[in-house]
Amino acid sequence: MTAGMLDLRAAAQALAPALPEPQHRAAAIATWRGRMVNEYSSAPVFAGLAAQLDAAGAPAWAAEAREMAGEEHRHGALCGAVVEALGGAAVAPAPARDPLPDHPAVDPFEAVTRNLLSVCCLSETVACALITAERAEMAEGPLRDLLGEILADEVGHARLGWRWLAAHGTRWAAPGMAERLGAWLRVAFAHLEAHELANLVPGSPTEPALGLCDAHAARALFYQTVEAVIVPRLEAHGLPAASAWATRHIGA
Repeated sequence: MTAGMLDLRAAAQALAPALPEPQHRAAAIATWRGRMVNEYSSAPVFAGLAAQLDAAGAPAWAAEAREMAGEEHRHGALCGAVVEALGGAAVAPAPARDPLPDHPAVDPFEAVTRNLLSVCCLSETVACALITAERAEMAEGPLRDLLGEILADEVGHARLGWRWLAAHGTRWAAPGMAERLGAWLRVAFAHLEAHELANLVPGSPTEPALGLCDAHAARALFYQTVEAVIVPRLEAHGLPAASAWATRHIGA
């Protein structure tokens, strides 16, 4: 990656799948280039989680997060491979990303728990649902296989957060911790919703064979995933997720 640019052409060209002739080539290239950027730039997020897990005294968990950072780099190359196969170039401006929040007002355990909630239990769980639905509309072939590779990793990324909650649930009994995590969830839910709706734009071209999903259906799946999967699971771990979701727009 050069200064200001993300250039994955060398890695992507070696992975380029055979694809059907697109009906909406420009839209498909733009979609997969956007995915390339999002996936590749997720690697620093997991590297940041690894550092925070180390600070929280969880080195084995940190090692897993570091492996996941490498997986996100590969996901970027895989998405860039689709761009190249469609006749585009796996090059894009490198995004400016905010650093992973460090939450200095709380201890390292609570700080990393907040970030595992937002990154893994929320964002990655939604990604799993959307990719699963996307693959279900594709015929068997190289692109479906490519998405299957990404999905398998994303499932592991989501599980990192859910496993953390299962392993440490007794700690929510500490005075005020569950309430503080609920307040953070309200912020995280609002951010998640804004991000997903910005990327699922009604009226965009639809071509399921190339992963251009129906935005209305994807938005409905997003809300279903949050309300029927994420919120109940968080509540089962003793976190006030239902009230956090219901009040996500307050003060936003």
